[in-house]
Amino acid sequence: MMDRLKSLFGIGEHEAGHRDVPERYDISVATCALLLEMSYIDGEFDEAERQRLLSVLSHGYGLDREHARVLLETSKKELEGSVDLWRFASVINKHYSIEEKMRIIETAWEIAYADGRLDKHEDYMAHKMAGLLRLSHKQLIEAKLKVKERYEAAKREGGK
Repeated sequence: MMDRLKSLFGIGEHEAGHRDVPERYDISVATCALLLEMSYIDGEFDEAERQRLLSVLSHGYGLDREHARVLLETSKKELEGSVDLWRFASVINKHYSIEEKMRIIETAWEIAYADGRLDKHEDYMAHKMAGLLRLSHKQLIEAKLKVKERYEAAKREGGK
C-alpha cells in the first residue's frame, strides 16, 4: 500500500530514500491521520462522513478521488498502528509553515461542524491538535470563527 501511495504522489525510490527530501506522502499521511482522528472522535464515522473527508482531501488538497481514497486507507492503517498523534504532528511541524498548519486546523473545524453541531469531544480534539501543531489559542479560535462564519453563511444561503 505504501508503494502505491508513493507512486501516486510521484515519489520514486531514490527520492524516498534520500533524507533531505521531505517525503510528501509522509506529510500527506500525517495530515490525513489527524483529520481522520477528528472524524472518529465523536464515536460516529459513517459512510457520509467518509465521503465528506474524501471530498475535503479531493477539493481542499487537490487530490483526485483515487489519490484521496488511497491516502485515506493508508492513513487509517497508520493511525490504527499508532500509540499517539505526536508522530503525525512532528512530521507536520518539521515541514509545514504556520499557514499550512492553520489550513489543517481549519479543515479539522470543518469536519467538526460537518454534522451541524460541535460535539465536546470534537472541541477537545481541535484544542489538542492545535497544541500538537504548535498553534496558539488565538490562532485556534481565529480558525474556528472563520469556519463557523462560513458554515453559518452556507446555512443562510441554503435556507433561502
